Amino acid sequence: MLNFNPYLLIIWIASLETTYKNAGVDIDAGNETVRRIKSFAKSTFNKNVLSDIGMFGGFYELDLTKYKKPVLVSSVDGVGTKLKIAFAMNRHDTVGQDLVNHCVNDIAVCGAKPLYFLDYLAFGKLNPDKAEKIIEGFSIACRENDCALIGGETAEMPGLYSNGEYDMSGTIVGIVEKSKVLKGKNIKKGDVLIGFPSNGMHTNGYSLARKVLLDKYKLTDKIEGLSGTLGDELLRIHKSYYKLIKVLKKEIKIKGFSHITGGGIVGNTNRILPDNLKLNIFWSKWEIPTIFKIIQAAGSISDAEMRKVFNLGIGLIAVVSREYKHEVINLASELNEHPLVIGEVVPGK
Repeated sequence: MLNFNPYLLIIWIASLETTYKNAGVDIDAGNETVRRIKSFAKSTFNKNVLSDIGMFGGFYELDLTKYKKPVLVSSVDGVGTKLKIAFAMNRHDTVGQDLVNHCVNDIAVCGAKPLYFLDYLAFGKLNPDKAEKIIEGFSIACRENDCALIGGETAEMPGLYSNGEYDMSGTIVGIVEKSKVLKGKNIKKGDVLIGFPSNGMHTNGYSLARKVLLDKYKLTDKIEGLSGTLGDELLRIHKSYYKLIKVLKKEIKIKGFSHITGGGIVGNTNRILPDNLKLNIFWSKWEIPTIFKIIQAAGSISDAEMRKVFNLGIGLIAVVSREYKHEVINLASELNEHPLVIGEVVPGK
């Protein structure tokens, strides 16, 4: 006669049961993440936010009393392969700030005030500790940019992302008076370009930078000219220019702003130029930050390619009439910025 333990049999049969968790999706981890992040999101709320975390949608009550013809402005973006640096450094408290600041800059240069932000965060395997750090970063940047984090989605998708990795995107919505939308339509020959320093690479050019740098250096290396390790430098937070833009457009007749992201100084500023004009950039007028010199040397990259891919130390450009040049420089300097004239508008396509 065969002897068997019925309790062991029950355990064995239960182990064969297919559940969502052993398929790779942990609902409990999702609930734990939501519990942790509620306070971060609520710290960004203002009187216009009507919904609580956990509802099926985010509700934002518009105050239109200051507008005659209000226009909503929106933008969506990601952080790109800068995330690979965050994974390698196991540092997740900066990339959320990168994403918010990038999105805010994109609508601020159109003249818009940011209202609210929504995020999408996808993991191969959800890690509540990492998610908490990322979303804390969202909340820090939202508070700094006077906008509310009113909702988002955190997804766990085994098989689509590797364990330990994630991706993210964000959507910003803002508002501007229709007559005050900054399109660059009044830009003309002789106008000057005033550049404002970036805080490093921001969120663009990382695929090229990783390719050339990581063949030669480790992220823990301390390279001459950098204030910290290479990894520290590559994780510098994408700078927000919202407060600077807000002051400049209030006090001075700014004709246009460009946020310098993928495409570089020329590619992004061309977006706001009328068809019959082009840019004359004074490339020698500012010191290129060390990180870009290291990248160029490591990959033997041409000047033309560097200018097309990276911001090269200029994160924002204001286009103004020559008569306002000194006013912009003085006002920005009072805000602890370091503006400089980096070019002019000239005839040509």
